[in-house]
Amino acid sequence: MATRLSQPMKWVVLTAITAVSVFGILTVGPTHEVVAQDRSPIVDVRTSDPEMNAAIARARGALPTFWASYEAQKPSETGHALKVRFSTRKGGEHIWIGEVKKQPDGTFAGLFANQPRDLPGKRAGDKVSFAEADISDWMFMRNGKIVGGETIKPTLKSLPKADADALRARMEQP
Repeated sequence: MATRLSQPMKWVVLTAITAVSVFGILTVGPTHEVVAQDRSPIVDVRTSDPEMNAAIARARGALPTFWASYEAQKPSETGHALKVRFSTRKGGEHIWIGEVKKQPDGTFAGLFANQPRDLPGKRAGDKVSFAEADISDWMFMRNGKIVGGETIKPTLKSLPKADADALRARMEQP
């Protein structure tokens, strides 16, 4: 049975599909390779990758920008999503989460915007809970440009130049 998605979730899913098709999903694993799954490339990055760890640190440091937009959304700002790390048997998987909601107990809930690869029984669109400490990136669209998405930047070097340039052109600095 098809699930009806709200307009913000549609933006998140559209953004995620576009992003996945261009730069892949960041997953932490034992190798650094691009693997095709569900017609989408997945980028495996070592946990110790200094460039990706720096990108995660920048994203976490800029979370106040995300929360400010999230709490007082302007009509030009849509598709708010968080990338969250989930523990897996291989170490961890970072997945975009849409329809983010703050919970009364200080945790967060949302819907998987991507198909989890290493979380058996979980699917895109499933509800999930997480803590702020698990957030590894954030993004939203402002006037058709991607704001945030720090973990996208280290993956650009693995793309064909034309694709990387096109994605860079769609990104905005907060």
